Amino acid sequence: MALSYGSYLKVDELLALQRPLSRPAHHDEMLFIIIHQVYELWFKQVLHEVDAALPALDRDDLPAVGKHFRRIHAIQRLLEQQVDILETMAPQEFNEFRDHLNPASGFQSVQFRELEFGCGLRHTEVLKFLELDDAQRARLELRAASPSLYDRVKALLARRGFAVATGPELVESFRQIYSNEAAHYDLYRLLEDLIEFDERFALWRSRHVLMVERMIGQRPGTGGSSGAQYLRGTLERRFFPELWEVRTYLGEGSYG
Repeated sequence: MALSYGSYLKVDELLALQRPLSRPAHHDEMLFIIIHQVYELWFKQVLHEVDAALPALDRDDLPAVGKHFRRIHAIQRLLEQQVDILETMAPQEFNEFRDHLNPASGFQSVQFRELEFGCGLRHTEVLKFLELDDAQRARLELRAASPSLYDRVKALLARRGFAVATGPELVESFRQIYSNEAAHYDLYRLLEDLIEFDERFALWRSRHVLMVERMIGQRPGTGGSSGAQYLRGTLERRFFPELWEVRTYLGEGSYG
């Protein structure tokens, strides 16, 4: 049989993956499944772009890094907008099929943990709360053991002559780059891509928390977490904390 649109994209197999557990199937469970399957597909693409950016950082190819981040930012905007679609579901409708999800939870997304570990946010204690097969555990352990995105950025800065050994040194190096934008324009653009990446993750986390509160209030999560209370505790997580801290020291005049 000749290759077709459907066979190339495995459309029949893809459309067979949405299997509601409620009986009779609740109308909105289909939406819930599709939204989260799409999240996982976009997480896969973001990981694909981050993994391509890492060797580009190692060879000082910052235009290539910027190209990958332009795509990542566009995907992140879609991730935020997907919350709008999920919120077309009324809380009472969600709660009619929510019990069927237990004990599954978004907390268990292996790809999301890969993103966190790969970018430098390594709360490896979560591993003991996840049910992982051997391949999944190996993926997460490799991410935790390999140089992160932030590590690669620091290595690049060190090659350019900037001090990165301690937090204060890194903040000062960031300040020098921002204060001499014309002299370090490629590094300045890299730092702005990183801060946008971090900010958009924080915006998505915030939207997600509000959506959860809108849907279930203060009820516990299906996977055994405290639900919205747990998610609120993640809002201060940052991939690149010194890049946020340096903002305090930029500019001139009485506020500089």
